[in-house]
Amino acid sequence: MDSYKPKVISLTKRQGQTFGFYLRVEQGEEGHLIRCLEMGGPAELAGMKDGDRILRVNGTFTDSMPHSEVVDLVRTSGASVAFHILGESSYKQAKRQGVNLSDPSSTPVVNGEAKQSPKPKLCYMVKSSSGFEFSIRSVKYEPGLFMTDVIKGGVADRAGVKLHDRLVEVNGDNVENRTHEEVVEKVMMAGSSVMFLLVDDETDRFYQSKHTKVGTWDATTKYLPHKPRIIDMTRDSDGYGFILREEPNKTGHFIKNIDRGSPAARNGIKEMDQLVAVNGKEVENVSHDIVVDLIRQSGHKCCLLVVDKETDQMYQLGNVSPMLYWEENKDANSPPSYNEAINFPSLTKSSTSFQACDEELKPKLCKMEKTAHGFGFHLNGIQGVHGQYIKNVVRGGAADRAGMEEEDIVVEVNGVNVEQCNHEEAVELIRSSGDTLEMLVAKKSVYDQLKDKGVAITSLLLRETLYAQVHKANSPESRKTERQEEPRAETPTEPERQRTSSVSSNSSVDSVDERF
Repeated sequence: MDSYKPKVISLTKRQGQTFGFYLRVEQGEEGHLIRCLEMGGPAELAGMKDGDRILRVNGTFTDSMPHSEVVDLVRTSGASVAFHILGESSYKQAKRQGVNLSDPSSTPVVNGEAKQSPKPKLCYMVKSSSGFEFSIRSVKYEPGLFMTDVIKGGVADRAGVKLHDRLVEVNGDNVENRTHEEVVEKVMMAGSSVMFLLVDDETDRFYQSKHTKVGTWDATTKYLPHKPRIIDMTRDSDGYGFILREEPNKTGHFIKNIDRGSPAARNGIKEMDQLVAVNGKEVENVSHDIVVDLIRQSGHKCCLLVVDKETDQMYQLGNVSPMLYWEENKDANSPPSYNEAINFPSLTKSSTSFQACDEELKPKLCKMEKTAHGFGFHLNGIQGVHGQYIKNVVRGGAADRAGMEEEDIVVEVNGVNVEQCNHEEAVELIRSSGDTLEMLVAKKSVYDQLKDKGVAITSLLLRETLYAQVHKANSPESRKTERQEEPRAETPTEPERQRTSSVSSNSSVDSVDERF
């Protein structure tokens, strides 16, 4: 399974240098963890991330080895060592699903054939005149509530409920420790529809063997009657052909005014569809402006996850995010690469029309809050030389959600212009910003065009028209002022060399660690 295939990273250190990371085991965490990456060190530059797990050292499988032995393997490797690395989320998911990580190209094998790990199932039922057409059975002094009297062809049977399934949740509420009477009352109080989380005997045994709690986060949605829709669109000369709006007294982002024959119409988007995700990023609790920016940055292609009213109500009943459907089905609907950015005009804060226009000559103001993994980007520059740019934007990270892109030129950090700052000064400004960060950046093409026109790149460009800025910049008084205020470039005092800094954060935890 590709998501469990590790990446191979080879590191080489000079005499007196370390590999630039700590190897840790931590309480409550499985595996040998990468922590405290040194900014600009060999490990960080090679692509290691905080929380990555080391699976192999020079080909030796280490996940099941004592920590001290793994440390010795690294130490005795000399100046060069090769690691097999798996990211934190993939590692944890592989552990939950019983994947054999000593053979990371495979999923669990049964009778010589690859088999997916069993999953709990979500079952949604709408009461008929005969009720839900099942019964709940419990055995005195034995844990668990089980499905019985499931009428063949009835409501429960059509919803995927099978005889002897164990009941885990009712409408998103765990009932494993509830009495028989309490659960029956809860189902009766549910009204005309109900959502169950169930496990069959095989799935139950699998989770018990892994000492893992059953929850909706691992459930299959294949039995649910109403499906979210994954919409892959390619914009035409008139844009995507819809308006994204916030509706009064409703939470979420809704699609309105779909143009006939537009990409949105051709791909099955419907009036008042609710937008759940853009290119795999959930947007339910994201502001309208950020959602608009996510679509803008998709360029000519965009992948949306949408739900109609009926589907939304069903998922809400089970307290389940439609992203569960996305995770289960995204491989069959893999969106293309979304690198080319193009801007669209924002009409109002709550209503944005996605029609085509030329690239606007404006910078981007990216506001971020630090997560457990930092701000999620690298700041690149050349020591002793002015100018910084963005690299290695972590998908789904704080910077990515704020609209930052690879190769963006950094103009301001928290309102301070850094165009004439060296790399170390820019890094220090970011480090001293605390848990929030505001950066004014511009795509390289936009930056170069504005500089060619003599336009000063500031946040004013986000409000003023390009004509006004160009007119102001070309006026004699403005040119005179700019010449007087422009700082002189400093002469590098040492040889230029590439320097990369990772903007990240690490929290101290009770742990055993070794630094390399």
